[in-house]
Amino acid sequence: MTLREVNEILGGRVVCGEDKLDREVEYGFASDLMSDVLTLNTENLLLLTGLTNLQAIRTSEMSEITNIVFVRNKKVNPDMVQLAKANDMVLIECASSMFKCAGKLYQAGLKAIY
Repeated sequence: MTLREVNEILGGRVVCGEDKLDREVEYGFASDLMSDVLTLNTENLLLLTGLTNLQAIRTSEMSEITNIVFVRNKKVNPDMVQLAKANDMVLIECASSMFKCAGKLYQAGLKAIY
């Protein structure tokens, strides 16, 4: 599915990477633990997290994840947006819980890694 579809399903707000919404994602992973994110080695991945600090962006960069949804109505800050732009990332904010987002995306066809 495309990031545009992800955004529509979740009723999200794109805060970075509006021009990249046709990018395809095949797998989803939900975690607030960046140590878990560092173990991933999957292409076309969408990360769902509630962690809104630079660590989330830097960890995603290290794991080559370029698509992030911030759940639970968490807001990204300007430093995060600047770093995400430099790394060609798409950031989406969403008001729903991580559980609800993961359920909606799984039901729509996004695959789980494990």
